[in-house]
Amino acid sequence: MKIALPTLIAAVAVAGVAFTTPADTMEGHTSLSPQDIKWGPAPAVLPPGAEAAVLLGDPSKEGLFVLRLKFPAGYSVGPHRHPVDEVVTVISGTFSVGMGETTDPRKAQPLPAGSFHALPPGMAHYVFMEEETVIQISTKGPWGLTYINPKDDPRQKSR
Repeated sequence: MKIALPTLIAAVAVAGVAFTTPADTMEGHTSLSPQDIKWGPAPAVLPPGAEAAVLLGDPSKEGLFVLRLKFPAGYSVGPHRHPVDEVVTVISGTFSVGMGETTDPRKAQPLPAGSFHALPPGMAHYVFMEEETVIQISTKGPWGLTYINPKDDPRQKSR
């Protein structure tokens, strides 16, 4: 396939503009400094002790959202699945993730601050944190969590 030089130059020019538009000129943009982030209790589907901050969107509704979760040292979430892709960036601490329907800390991968982790919908996994850890989830809602063993679901226990 042959592409005419003027067509190629025009395509490169348009692509260059599209990828260099400063974020502060985009309509409807969102910017938050760390002091602007409002932390509160995490959703009841997570064991008590975690905190959450919604940075963008609404995890319970259709559409893009960004959620930060702060976990205390010694925190864990039993094997579970999500109905949507889960895209995680580790902001601080170490987020240990294991795959499968049974928790085995020896098989978990520790992901230090700066790490990235993505799971497709329905993939069984478990997580734990030995130190205080903050992660950021970026995906499309509605987000949810279904435990492999219903006994792990904190909503089934008295809070």
